[in-house]
Amino acid sequence: MPDKLKVLIITERFYPEEFIINDLAAVWAAGDFCVDVLTQAPSYPFGIIFKGYSNNFFAAERWKDINISRFFTVTGYRDSLFLKLLNYFSFALAGSIAVLFLARKYDRIFVYQTGPLTLALPAVLARRLYGIPVTIWTQDLWPDMVYAYGFKKTRPLAWCLDRVIGFIYHSCDNILVSCSGFASRVAQYAPGKDIKHFPNWPTVLPDGGAERAALPAGFNFTFAGNVGKLQNLENVLRGFGLASKINPEIRLNIVGDGSHLETLKTIAHNEKVKGVTFWGRKNLSAMPGFFNASDVMIISLSNTPGLNLTVPAKFQAYLAFHKPVFCVMGGAVRALVEKHNTGFCADPDRLEAIRDGFLKFYSLRGGGLADFVGNSRRLLEAEYDRGRIIAAIAATVRDLTLKV
Repeated sequence: MPDKLKVLIITERFYPEEFIINDLAAVWAAGDFCVDVLTQAPSYPFGIIFKGYSNNFFAAERWKDINISRFFTVTGYRDSLFLKLLNYFSFALAGSIAVLFLARKYDRIFVYQTGPLTLALPAVLARRLYGIPVTIWTQDLWPDMVYAYGFKKTRPLAWCLDRVIGFIYHSCDNILVSCSGFASRVAQYAPGKDIKHFPNWPTVLPDGGAERAALPAGFNFTFAGNVGKLQNLENVLRGFGLASKINPEIRLNIVGDGSHLETLKTIAHNEKVKGVTFWGRKNLSAMPGFFNASDVMIISLSNTPGLNLTVPAKFQAYLAFHKPVFCVMGGAVRALVEKHNTGFCADPDRLEAIRDGFLKFYSLRGGGLADFVGNSRRLLEAEYDRGRIIAAIAATVRDLTLKV
């Protein structure tokens, strides 16, 4: 029997942080590959080190037959742009130092890129030094995400970003994208490269034994996930406030934490929005209870070109629970919802449209939502099958050769 390929996964986030790369790595380690991970000390989403971990210069642990090498992370980044940028720089620098000592023994390097594209720089260094083929799975689109966070697109910034992005993608042998709309944008920086689309699959799955969360009495809409600036929840909250004045039976649940949570609480208080509950962050194991108890799930993002290409991972989770989707965004997700009739959509910049969407779902309470449920199930089975996607990604990594 041939030796298993040795794969080093480079990722900003890994267990106990809750990201899809945990599932991918665990399946690979139990099957075709010997898997190690290079990452930071765990700190997401609060920007503080997880209990039981230390923020040492270097540490090692083992999880599910995976050797995890961790290095120092800059904390406090949730509420400080300066510390966030410093953390990006720290990852690239510390990761590059680590690969000098660790990477030589691997057959492949796999980069899970959520957040800064610069986290791929250690992989690029290892490729150049040791001739190891590199695959990158892009979850966040640069430079679009940089501008979406509020950086002004000046000529000097665009010039610098374009060259860094082009250098990184040109230095990767395999480019995978989580959203099909990313491919054309990435191709601008990697002409001639073969770019493959591998979407995320749901990592929150129905659990028959899960207790339903004790949501308020009434018709419950739920948003689950990061509560940040880009999620456009200010408009969702205000649109809900308009709807709840017309129909006090509807409820809005926001399950998650992030840099914008306190802002939303302030808006709800100052503008006297009734019927909204902020649940804070819940462990992944608690989420089936919230999903099961909800009537409709909300997905929302700000209306920017880059974000309109994005299909957030929560979309697949909503489908897994066969829930109607209230899509308060444009672009790729709106196209999916409308094409497959899995819910209703609203313009993310129009409060009246958001208000009307809440009321429209309520008008279909009971049997009127059944078509959405069946369509969600069919879309999930057709496009987001976990086993098929994991096996296909593994095949692209296994068959890869170094490309000059």
